[in-house]
Amino acid sequence: MHGSKRFLVAMLAAALLAAMVQPASARIKLATLPARERVEIQLENENATLVEEERIVTLLKGTNHIDFSWTNTQIDKWTILFRPLVAGDTVRVINQSYPPGENALVWEVFADNAGPVRVRISYIVGNLRRNFSYRATAEADESALTLRHYMRVNNFSGEEFGMAGVYAGFAGVFQKEMGLAEAKEVLVAKFDKVPIRKKFVFNWRTGQPVPDEPNQRYVTMHYVLKNVKPPGAAAPAAAAGARAEAPVVLGTYPLPFGKVRIFLKDKAVPPNEAFLGEDWGQFTPIDDEMKLFLGLARDVKIERTVKKNERQPIHGNLFNQEVIVQYKMQNFKKEACTLDIEEDMNELRNEFCGGQKDREASWELLGQTTDKTKVERKSAQKVEIHIALPAGPKEADKKPDEVIFLLHVLFKNEW
Repeated sequence: MHGSKRFLVAMLAAALLAAMVQPASARIKLATLPARERVEIQLENENATLVEEERIVTLLKGTNHIDFSWTNTQIDKWTILFRPLVAGDTVRVINQSYPPGENALVWEVFADNAGPVRVRISYIVGNLRRNFSYRATAEADESALTLRHYMRVNNFSGEEFGMAGVYAGFAGVFQKEMGLAEAKEVLVAKFDKVPIRKKFVFNWRTGQPVPDEPNQRYVTMHYVLKNVKPPGAAAPAAAAGARAEAPVVLGTYPLPFGKVRIFLKDKAVPPNEAFLGEDWGQFTPIDDEMKLFLGLARDVKIERTVKKNERQPIHGNLFNQEVIVQYKMQNFKKEACTLDIEEDMNELRNEFCGGQKDREASWELLGQTTDKTKVERKSAQKVEIHIALPAGPKEADKKPDEVIFLLHVLFKNEW
């Protein structure tokens, strides 16, 4: 028994001695050292954030084992890529393994020669997101505004990136310090003298009802700007801290969804700014319009009534429906304006033909329509009627003139 104990001790000593004389492998822990040489955070995809970092590692000739760990960092381990930035095939990744039970992986990298090598590591990280906002400041005459576009980056990924290049997919790369659990806001672009028009909209179905007036809805006011380059506008430089890849000009990239805070200048020198409200700016492609809600226009009055609703049998339960809708309008404002009446022909058909139909309406305008040229088709089923309203009287005891428009529609082949 004592002999077996002596044999076991001898075997353990021999194993320990063999481990001590075995040559050590070249093992580099990238989680702490070496330091990052460059970091770029790419945020153009709202569902996935790509991080690329470059480091300089010193490799021995032959096989090197490189560890990469991300404890408490929300990295998708299946998206991690390791690329040596060297010419030719002198540095090669020959194997990649994931130690069980760890947020880590090990690359086996073979180098033909010893020395420093720049490598690039890229991965998808979670909880590193961006959102957008705007500040719109209208001139006193409401003919143009200054639009500032901001991006806010929220870093709750569990990783501190230090000085990093932040790219949203447009307007260049911004150099910002990205600390742990930090939020940074940058000015993406500033657009001066953006032409706008004030839009007055009446929509029977979405408008706010007027108390004690069943045939009326409040008219809404909007600023409308178009995502196009203003005529003759010079291309401004990118915002401070950005490395522009192209001139940052309105109309060079789609405007993303974001909250818009709206202000109006007065005529003082220097001008003061009054807060008008805020709205959600919808995603606006190039050459499309962004509409910003300002409030209710209580000095523009419109009443909607039905003058005719007649069913014309065809065969069996098949019929046509003839409808005349009357809009009676008054403008109490001191200046003339254009009122845009929005109608959805599917909803109009459902209103008079009974029930919710699961098919598109077949319709045409008939002769009693006041002016067919005022009816603009926005799509196959949506129309917008543009009515010019004269300015209201300057005398307080006089009422404005009434403007009446008839919409005469035939809905065909209903059942």
